[in-house]
Amino acid sequence: MAGTTNPFAHRHGQSGADSDKFHEECGVFGIIGSTDAAAHTVLGLHALQHRGQEAAGIVTHDGGQFFSHRSLGHVGDNFNSESVISRLPGDAALGHNRYATTGDTILRNVQPLFAELQSGGFAIGHNGNLTNSGTLRSQLVQRGCIFQSTMDTEVITHLIATSSYHDLLDRMIDALKAVVGAYSLVAMTEDKLIGVRDPMGVRPLILGHLEGAPILTSETCALDIIGAEFVREVAPGELIVCSRDGIESLMPFPPAQSRPCIFEYVYFSRPDSITNGRSIYTVRKAIGAHLARESAVGADVVIPVPDSGTPAAIGYAEEAGVPFELGIIRNHYVGRTFIEPSQSIRNFGVKLKHNANRAEIEGRRVVLVDDSIVRGTTSSKIVQMVRDAGAQEVHMRIASPPTANPCYYGIDTPSREELMAANLDVEAMGRQIGVDSLAFISINGLYRAVGGIDRDEEQPQYCDACFTDQYPVSLVDLAQGRAPAQLSLLAEHS
Repeated sequence: MAGTTNPFAHRHGQSGADSDKFHEECGVFGIIGSTDAAAHTVLGLHALQHRGQEAAGIVTHDGGQFFSHRSLGHVGDNFNSESVISRLPGDAALGHNRYATTGDTILRNVQPLFAELQSGGFAIGHNGNLTNSGTLRSQLVQRGCIFQSTMDTEVITHLIATSSYHDLLDRMIDALKAVVGAYSLVAMTEDKLIGVRDPMGVRPLILGHLEGAPILTSETCALDIIGAEFVREVAPGELIVCSRDGIESLMPFPPAQSRPCIFEYVYFSRPDSITNGRSIYTVRKAIGAHLARESAVGADVVIPVPDSGTPAAIGYAEEAGVPFELGIIRNHYVGRTFIEPSQSIRNFGVKLKHNANRAEIEGRRVVLVDDSIVRGTTSSKIVQMVRDAGAQEVHMRIASPPTANPCYYGIDTPSREELMAANLDVEAMGRQIGVDSLAFISINGLYRAVGGIDRDEEQPQYCDACFTDQYPVSLVDLAQGRAPAQLSLLAEHS
């Protein structure tokens, strides 16, 4: 969902604990052939709320016309009444949760986007990032196209509209052959639901059904919430056409080696989702176990940094034979837009979300397990909080390799200059965070936990550019001197 706004403009309203994490920026859910399409889509978006928390939108079709409701904020705040659902009739619906990498948080940037094309109404929701969107946008503007948003998703719509092909599917394929990037998108026409996954499969997309009604969505947890059945993952480079009469699969792009995002296993996906036949929760426990084999340390207790570090901490504790305890308690009722009115209050920012459980910490050697370190600002505050609670020693173990490179494929990351691991070695990072020791899982350890084999140096099995600086999809705009299509959402309040 990239755009042309300042790529490093800071997003306001981030409370401390959330502002030092990577964020997946979108979740999509589409269904066709269901009498309760809008209600099912609302529930699906609830399950995918973790993938996008700035805005949500739904477009439906009732056989005669399209209906739309788009709002800023969480799903539950905007799709919370029968009156809203009643204004979204029809047996086909497409929903989207937004967490922008670029483009202001304004209503015109909320997806699904809708356009009246030559073939009729067309709605589209997009998860990912086009790395040549700036180049394409400039070309389209020169051709006379008028953009209504700052998102790269609209580039796809204009490419479809200006294609010389007649059939809509041919127009879509023609448009997508012009784009470069990592994407999963779901589109809806008057009689079809269309899903496409990028040729390398960097961003996820799955196929399910509810009593015969096809569903395309980002994660299996969105199927579970409505009692739908998982069918399979959409293959990299596959275009799926779902109608009320059945499903058609096309493979319109040249074959490419699959490179799904490995960070989905580490952090982005919900723990109860299934990816590539494996439970995300089980994989995260395995990551923790490998971490313990590589860097166990004498300790009295293993404590997760909640909530994302919890499964890995369980796996670490089991493998290391050290008790697992909830030594940090998270307050789930602090809003993301808490306004910190003064410096004296701002200094307590981390305690708004996390508080030390002194009874499990005092006098003990503590291992803190977290999923990643981005800037290190929140890690430092949590370590100090644990020390203040009386820890004898504090060791930190991270369930991913050092994150030293930005992601340009639809994940919210700061610039390389702001990433702690890009500027300091592990020992120096440990000193800055204030721990007695710091260790990360190795890239091979992560690969073994996720897929059971070491990383293939010549042909890596996953997209791991944030760890290795090996970007599988060309960074076209960046190579041409255009600002990378990313918007940092991780800014600390100053």
